[in-house]
Amino acid sequence: MKPKKVVVIGGGAAGFFGAISCARFNPEAEITLLEKSNKFLSKVKVSGGGRCNVTNGCFDINLLLKGYPRGGKVLKYTFQQFSVKDTIGWFESRGAELKQEEDGRIFPQSDNSQTIIDCLIREARVMGVKLMEGFGTKSIRKNETGGFSIQLFGGESLYCDEILIATGGNPNQESYQWLKDLGHEIKEPVPSLFTFNVPDSPFRDLQGISVPLAKVRVTGSKLEETGPVLITHWGLSGPAVLRLSAWGARELAQEQYRFIAHVNWISGNEESLRSTLSEIKLLHPKKTVIGHPFFNLPRRLWERICELSDISTGLKWVDMPKKNMNKLLENLLRSEFGVKGKTTFKEEFVTCGGVSLDSIDIHTMESKSCPGLFFAGEVLDIDGITGGYNFQAAWSTGFVAGKSIAEK
Repeated sequence: MKPKKVVVIGGGAAGFFGAISCARFNPEAEITLLEKSNKFLSKVKVSGGGRCNVTNGCFDINLLLKGYPRGGKVLKYTFQQFSVKDTIGWFESRGAELKQEEDGRIFPQSDNSQTIIDCLIREARVMGVKLMEGFGTKSIRKNETGGFSIQLFGGESLYCDEILIATGGNPNQESYQWLKDLGHEIKEPVPSLFTFNVPDSPFRDLQGISVPLAKVRVTGSKLEETGPVLITHWGLSGPAVLRLSAWGARELAQEQYRFIAHVNWISGNEESLRSTLSEIKLLHPKKTVIGHPFFNLPRRLWERICELSDISTGLKWVDMPKKNMNKLLENLLRSEFGVKGKTTFKEEFVTCGGVSLDSIDIHTMESKSCPGLFFAGEVLDIDGITGGYNFQAAWSTGFVAGKSIAEK
């Protein structure tokens, strides 16, 4: 019996994991991995600021699923097959020691993404996967006699029994046309995980200042997130903003990334803040308002909020007029930002949308319209918030797809 021939299209996290998984469960299979660029695992390289956020230390599947705006129904099954614990064990058993940080993110001990890249490439080679860089796929044709013909941009053709598509996300609708031609429904792709551009921000010269617990809300919507917020020279960033962009990816795209955001710098409510400000006024009547920051806010941020509340340098709490007190309360609870556009988070990008999950068998990752074709990773309509969620989805879907191909 001839060995099974498998082609994996896409040399990223999901593609490598799928190829390795397939080789593990069918050692006789001939597996070729194609990457159109001249560099394997380029997204792994830049992720986590070059450190590679491998996964998230959340071991409860139901809690883990709360980190995915889209894709939960597939991931619930795939996480049962290959979990966070499995990911950690897989890398550490192959010499890539990991560590968990306080916020739950898991990185290599080396703090260098190259550790993860080297581990995956080494394992793929050990398992006999043929790695081909600089080979882009032009088209796929299903043969009448079975299997597939793959036409490459260089003019070469490949023939195989099964294909794993792991090409990643792309905000360009046209990049999915070849998959649409094979009968797959495509959910419109739009960017996720982006920061907010605020060209007229009164805080822009405070770049680098962060608040560990702030609340960001998009007016006229239900979008709201609490967490660290970072002021940048172009606007707003930080985990709270990035999570908001993920959950609101479609809604904010429809607004063409023009909307009003409010930041509550203390994440408290109006009633308690009014009471606290009155108490401060009683306890510290002789202190200047602007010169003594409260609520653990950075000094320069407190000063700017006071300036925006028309509080002069020498004004003391005892002399604070009611109108200024109200302005201070408003600016602490609802600093207004006119967002006009978005910026990709560092060099990372994540796409909301892709191949509809209705187009695949969620137990095997196989296409319903084109048997023998499988999917893994972000090419699917699956995406997570920051914190290792997207890589965990890649490892898990890659594992299940590779195993399914091997056993088909």
